[in-house]
Amino acid sequence: MKYWALAVGAAFAVSATAAPALAGSTGVTAPATASPRTTSSPAAPVAGAVYFRHGGSGVEVLTHRGGWSRLTAGDGAFSGQFAVAPDGGKVAWIDDKSRLHVKSATGDRVIAKNAAYGSPCLTPAWTADGKRIAYPVRGTATATTVAVAGTDGKDWFNAGKTLGPCHLTWSADGRTLAGYAGDVNGVYLLDTRWRRSNRTPGIKLANHVESLSPDSRRVVVNAIGANAPGGDGSWPLSFSPSIYDTKTGAKITIPVKGRLLGARYLRDGRLAVRVKGTTANTIVILSHSGRELQRVTEPARARNLGLLGILD
Repeated sequence: MKYWALAVGAAFAVSATAAPALAGSTGVTAPATASPRTTSSPAAPVAGAVYFRHGGSGVEVLTHRGGWSRLTAGDGAFSGQFAVAPDGGKVAWIDDKSRLHVKSATGDRVIAKNAAYGSPCLTPAWTADGKRIAYPVRGTATATTVAVAGTDGKDWFNAGKTLGPCHLTWSADGRTLAGYAGDVNGVYLLDTRWRRSNRTPGIKLANHVESLSPDSRRVVVNAIGANAPGGDGSWPLSFSPSIYDTKTGAKITIPVKGRLLGARYLRDGRLAVRVKGTTANTIVILSHSGRELQRVTEPARARNLGLLGILD
């Protein structure tokens, strides 16, 4: 399958609100945590988003912030192992020679030659500041070694081994990585300071990890039932999000009505929830306490694209 150019012209329609969180949910409401970026200034409103579409020959990234930009990465042997920088300006991807690339508008550079290749779920992961990339290392067996390098390939280090190397994602404090097991049997956190990996309680089966809260206390996943298909590990265009407390295993209620297409933590601890719409989807921004702060109407032609990031 090839990637097709996408002409997108509509802009975000934004509304801010101080209304309480939407009613109709039950259970604990604590979808966000303390922020490493907390200041006396109010959080910046959401100004855009990063989207993608994928196929057999590469990935196409479309970023909206007052206009649209496009970036493609991959080759004919592309397996779907990619991650996009928080600002949408760079793509990390792994080729069939186990090379980790960083692609930008100015070129494509190989920054490592020991990446694991062949499974779509073995994706690299950008830190929240866009300065480092974690990636699974080839040649490991039961537990996968995860390495971290700067975007120029320098400052490489071994972050430890984990049984959850799939769809790696960082906490915004740059300390912890989360990922799910390749057999979908659980989600694991890797503490890169102590190089220790532990299974997250409460999550029996999952085939996608989307996001960690800034302090790694909450994880957003696609939890699946025992009879559900595990899938091929490709990054999903949408999923039904569940949030779990990584210490206690408690499932956290998302206080937003409608059909949810995904959720992810922002760098300051707010939670962005994507909601399906008839002609256009909506992104609902929640505070640390679950209060609705903002609604962003996506461009109609982004409706069937995957959401990779929120710009503020």
